[in-house]
Amino acid sequence: MKLIVGLGNPTPKYEQTRHNVGFDVIDLFCHEIGVKPNFREEYHSLILNGQLESQEIILAKPQTFMNSSGTAVSAIVSNYNIQLEDMIVIYDDLNLELGLIRIRRSGSAGGHKGVKSIIESLGSEAFPRIRIGIGQPPQGTEAIDFVLSKFSPEEREVIDEAEKLAIEAIKVIIFEGIENAMNKFNSRQRDKI
Repeated sequence: MKLIVGLGNPTPKYEQTRHNVGFDVIDLFCHEIGVKPNFREEYHSLILNGQLESQEIILAKPQTFMNSSGTAVSAIVSNYNIQLEDMIVIYDDLNLELGLIRIRRSGSAGGHKGVKSIIESLGSEAFPRIRIGIGQPPQGTEAIDFVLSKFSPEEREVIDEAEKLAIEAIKVIIFEGIENAMNKFNSRQRDKI
């Protein structure tokens, strides 16, 4: 069983904001595997069970607000007995150029409060993650205001492509392993820079 967690903030107020690209990927993944997004509320999250070829998966959108994501993720991991290497966390990254994705096997939170909360709750950094670049805030704009803002139509086009790429990356991680995914997608993204 694989757990795929997209990070974001609940309530319509935050839909389509930069901080919610993780939620967007989960919604896109539902479409990809052909299941209706009939999420149920469980373990402080919206949860959906599905099947990708032979692999049983759980899709999750924590509803605890970003900075407390660990409360939800640790509850899911514990109750479904998920091994950390079988979890993939998808989230926005200010330190990556808009539309780039990066895959990592493990590591620090890199300043992302949602990931920091997960690491603290699990007591481990050892879980795969896909970071989606949302770019840097313009001069004079606070980071918090920037991540909670919506994309411009031009930026949205770039992010839509990045989210599709993240779906491809999830499949490669599940069926070919994290190393192959890093080699395939991280190097492909380097070519864009």
